[in-house]
Order: sequence, then C-alpha cells, then structure tokens
Amino acid sequence: MCPGILESEWTIFNRLSAAAVAANFTDMSEQFAAGDDLIFQLESGYGLLRVIAIEQRDAKTIWHLSAYEELFGDVESAERALAAPDSLHIRKKHMALTERAFERTPAARIGHRPVTDKEREMYEDWSRRGGEVSDRSALLMLGLR
Repeated sequence: MCPGILESEWTIFNRLSAAAVAANFTDMSEQFAAGDDLIFQLESGYGLLRVIAIEQRDAKTIWHLSAYEELFGDVESAERALAAPDSLHIRKKHMALTERAFERTPAARIGHRPVTDKEREMYEDWSRRGGEVSDRSALLMLGLR
C-alpha cells in the first residue's frame, strides 16, 4: 500500500466528520434540551456552549447557557475535550437569552450529558436575583463578534 493513499483517506474522513457537524448548524429550529453541549464556529476555531435550562415565561422561551473558555482547531478536538468536561474552563457561568438572541447564535448539538448540581445552582442563583434576560446573541455576550 502507498502511504499517501492512507493519508488522503484520513484527510477525507476528517473533512467529512467536520462537514457532518457543520451541516447540523441550524437556524435554531432544531430541538435542544437542558444538558446539550453545543459547538459554534469562529474564524479562529470552534467553541463550546452548554444548555443549562430552558424555561417558558409569558409564552416566551428563555435559554440558559454557559460558555467554555477553550477554542479548538477542529470538531474532533472539541468532542475529545467534552469526554472530560471537568478539564474545561468556564468563560461565562450563566447567560439568559431570549429566543431571538438564541436563534442568532449559530450552533449545533455535539453531545448531551445530565445537568450537574453546580450548573443547576447557577440557574437558581440567577432566578433568585431577579434574572435579567438579554436580547444579544451568546457570541456578542462573550465578546466574540
């Protein structure tokens, strides 16, 4: 076998894997749930968000997210990092977004795991403080756009 052929096949596989995730970026009409890990793309790499809670208030949906500090060069690196989520660093513990703001945050589901007690506590603290909701996208709130 020729080593170049194996390298080409691996490159094609990586591109197809990244393309599969990219194809799943939606206009947020996709159904997300608390505990979902989301990936978003910037010029400099991929970042991760986490859905902490989703609530209905006055017939409007409020999305509760946290964001991780790390950026990744490819989708596979982000997936590997999520396999050990305690090693990730929190950039923003809690963001409450309107449905409109969430729809302007292009992201795709990359995984799901149960919401932790610590994450639930961040949401409950926000609620006890009177909880303001932002109409800015998550990326704007993170200073990334």
